[in-house]
Amino acid sequence: MRDPLFRMALILGLLSAVGPFAIDMYLPALPHLAVDLGTTKARAALTLTSYFIVFGLAQMIYGPMSDAIGRKKPLIIGVVIFLIATIAASMAPSIGWLIVARGLQGLGAATLMVVPRAIVRDMATGPQAAKMMAAIMIVISISPMLAPLTGSIVMAWGSWREIFAVLAVASLLSLGLILFVLPETLSVQRRQPVELEPMLAGAKRLLTDRRFVGLTLIGGFGMASFFVFLSTASFVYTSQYGLSATGFSIAFAVNAIGFFSASQFAGKLAMRYGMERVISLAITGFAGVMISLAAVVLLGIDALPVVIAGLFMGNACLGLVMPTAMVMSLDPHPDIAGLASSLGGTIQMLTGGVMIAATGPFMDNTVATMVPGIALCAGLAWLTAALSLPRLRLRMV
Repeated sequence: MRDPLFRMALILGLLSAVGPFAIDMYLPALPHLAVDLGTTKARAALTLTSYFIVFGLAQMIYGPMSDAIGRKKPLIIGVVIFLIATIAASMAPSIGWLIVARGLQGLGAATLMVVPRAIVRDMATGPQAAKMMAAIMIVISISPMLAPLTGSIVMAWGSWREIFAVLAVASLLSLGLILFVLPETLSVQRRQPVELEPMLAGAKRLLTDRRFVGLTLIGGFGMASFFVFLSTASFVYTSQYGLSATGFSIAFAVNAIGFFSASQFAGKLAMRYGMERVISLAITGFAGVMISLAAVVLLGIDALPVVIAGLFMGNACLGLVMPTAMVMSLDPHPDIAGLASSLGGTIQMLTGGVMIAATGPFMDNTVATMVPGIALCAGLAWLTAALSLPRLRLRMV
């Protein structure tokens, strides 16, 4: 990758990592938060749900906005909202206040998901864009490895409120990057005004594009598997396996390494074998590993090393799926990249939210329900590829 693209990927990765950091750094604090605010584990988990739902819906705002006024201004607006919401969360006197503040955090963080993907589409296409997206994933993937550990360190000398203080500092640093380092990549000539009729026409064009919808849902079910894990992992690892906050952070980081490591090969494999074949094989591997792990766990073989190893392998396959699916869904739509990015992101986040809601009643904070929930998402991702994307036939040779 040329140096300018790598430098841009590094900047975008740092910005994109703020949203995941706001989730992952917070996970070790969930059990403590529930006790401190005098609420249930289920109510504490709603602070994640509110973040995800608003995060998903807000992407429909920032995409068209970035197509109309450029990429930098929506980033500035979103980060400022995130900063204000983070300060409010740190002062939350009740679980209801915190749920609302987390939703506002999601409103601000959504810009850091949508706009960077549109910037990638501004600068590159095809395998080159896949390589750039994979480089962004390097930075993003560090978040699941470092964020929970950072959260447990903060918890060692403070409380869950100090976690939000650290996030406020991170948002200030992000604002500095946007204002003083990030260039504008959408020229005035290429900007499109926010008008309802063109937006509806663009949305119709995307939603009737079988390839776009299929790739988006593949990514959505892949993301949903991660959401199911996030909403239950801290309780499973600390209650069932007796891990401390630091122990949970380490176990969580090991799982994330699979995703991080594999994502770095996405661009190279796409250039050598083609993006369609890479995503076909990867989604098959993801579903196969997770369904096998679910079967093993339900047979009573649920030792922690077995679970961590299975999640590692499944996330490795998912690491090839996510960046490839993102690039392939945006490539055919350069003139509405912002809208495509926001609509795709919204569909993916809402898919994740629906899967959390669907699996939530069956979750009992044990690995025997967590892993099958993840496997269900993986199976639906594979089924989407098999039924909705005939051009992405799951060829094994």
